[in-house]
Amino acid sequence: MKSPNKNLTLGGLPLTDVQNLMDNRGIDIQKVGIKNVDVPLIIQRKDNDNQVVYAKAKICASLDSNFKGTHMSRFMEILNEWREKELLGVDIKGCLIAIQKRLGAQSAQVKFSFKYFVEKTAPVSGQKSLMAYDCSFEGKLDGDDYKFFLGVKVPVTTLCPCSKEISNYSAHNQRAIINVLISYDENEHVWLEDLISEIEKTASCEVYPLLKREDEKYVTEHAYDNPKFVEDVLRDIVLNFRKNEKIKYFEVEVESLESIHNHSAWAYQLESKG
Repeated sequence: MKSPNKNLTLGGLPLTDVQNLMDNRGIDIQKVGIKNVDVPLIIQRKDNDNQVVYAKAKICASLDSNFKGTHMSRFMEILNEWREKELLGVDIKGCLIAIQKRLGAQSAQVKFSFKYFVEKTAPVSGQKSLMAYDCSFEGKLDGDDYKFFLGVKVPVTTLCPCSKEISNYSAHNQRAIINVLISYDENEHVWLEDLISEIEKTASCEVYPLLKREDEKYVTEHAYDNPKFVEDVLRDIVLNFRKNEKIKYFEVEVESLESIHNHSAWAYQLESKG
């Protein structure tokens, strides 16, 4: 057990390290740390280029019941060290090991939430524009057990099969949000671009940031020819992930922001491959 640090002084008086004082309530805290920290990340793209994104960081560690508090400043120190090394977003495990050692914690966790931009080409006109996707990198380290999670939210179009079946003309369609979280071994790699593309193919149609009239015609007709319930989209994604040998764990959530109801249709699946 550490004793209060008496070496630091101000005006000749010792600065007591209150965090290291004993706490007698006997409660191990599972997670304590800082969140909503603005930090730049350098992310390697599939085309071997880099993309600089601005992320919100959440970083935490476990706290032994003996200690009154954690050292919040040390989280920021570690973030700054990794940012200067330009390893942030790549060596998440190294960042977590540093947190464990610096704070004497059993477990540590860090999550970076950011917008990732992918260039999309309109289906007919060929117009190019940037599409933003909400993504996340998350690492968890408990003792020596490390797990990495890659998350992405993908907006798509879904068209209701029931509406198409019972209507003499037209069918209601809407935007849906596919929220995916996957985990894979640290010696493997899944590109965000590939994951996003695979998810988009399961919808009635993709969403594009820029469409000309000929593109809008294509998107509308393509969705009509490819009706999907949220259950259809979810099942197609689950089948794809089951076949992907890299993916060891996944969560899939599909929410359809219904255009003719004042509620959303929703489906969810979690699976672990052992």
